[in-house]
Amino acid sequence: MWNQAHPYETMSGAVRCLSHYGIVQSVMLLAVIVLGVGTTIVSAQSLNWEGQDGIYVTPLAYAVPSTDKGLGRPVVAYHYLDAGPVLGGFHQVSVTVGAFNRVEFGYTRNLHQDGSTAGLSTLWSSGFNAFHGKLNFLPERRAWQPALSVGFVARSQVRNVGGVIQGQDTNNADFYAVATKTVTQIRKLPLVFNLGYKATNASLLGLVGNAPAYKGRLFGAAAFALKGPGRSTILLGSEFLQEPRSVENLPAAVVPTTITYAIRIVPAGALPLHGWGVENPKLTIDFGVAQAAGTVMPGVNLQARHQFALGISYGF
Repeated sequence: MWNQAHPYETMSGAVRCLSHYGIVQSVMLLAVIVLGVGTTIVSAQSLNWEGQDGIYVTPLAYAVPSTDKGLGRPVVAYHYLDAGPVLGGFHQVSVTVGAFNRVEFGYTRNLHQDGSTAGLSTLWSSGFNAFHGKLNFLPERRAWQPALSVGFVARSQVRNVGGVIQGQDTNNADFYAVATKTVTQIRKLPLVFNLGYKATNASLLGLVGNAPAYKGRLFGAAAFALKGPGRSTILLGSEFLQEPRSVENLPAAVVPTTITYAIRIVPAGALPLHGWGVENPKLTIDFGVAQAAGTVMPGVNLQARHQFALGISYGF
């Protein structure tokens, strides 16, 4: 089945047009948000792929800034992943808001550009929605205590792989707990450690559709911060995200653990000597390489093992 032209291939042109139209719409929406909030500046932390305060594909236990008595200013982000000739390109546009200095919630729209591999690329559709929320129930302390949070991601209108085979939209979700600690004992070399556990029925954050059932999976990250040129700070790190091994409607497929290598540039951010949870840079820029999926079953190579990734976050 994988080596033959897929019956949905004739729809690829229409999907591509819808995808490009959706990208334009989302960029316009992001511009309206940027211009409409006003000129008052409140700093914010960096959003990850799905709009959470995080690294690139994993959430941190921190929440985006807000006050003890209400909502904070929104944080917006754009992410891009060149997932190769099979999966195509993925764009993410996110808006996230903090509340009561412990909560964050937001929305992300995924937009897809078609790949170019006949018989495989048509298994990916034009995009889907992701809604997320996080509660920080234990703040980080300067000595040994990490920040601890619980959260969720709910995705809708997912029509990738299994959804295309079934000819219908699907839903999936993550429910997770995460601990994050910034270690500042080493002079001028802050270290950030992150470890979490989630129950998920999504395959690769929904980019490869659904898993057959909920599975428990680990995720984590480690990074260190360096003082960059001028007032900038540079963070270097890596993260891992275990995936459910199977894909819905493709029982022979095996999805490996996702690994990323990332550089975060904070153009005007202080070195986080008091803990990354209390440092709130206004603008952050992420560059990275994602190691996602190669040969997932005999004769099927998704060609997504060293893919370029980009992220930009801005807090008002």
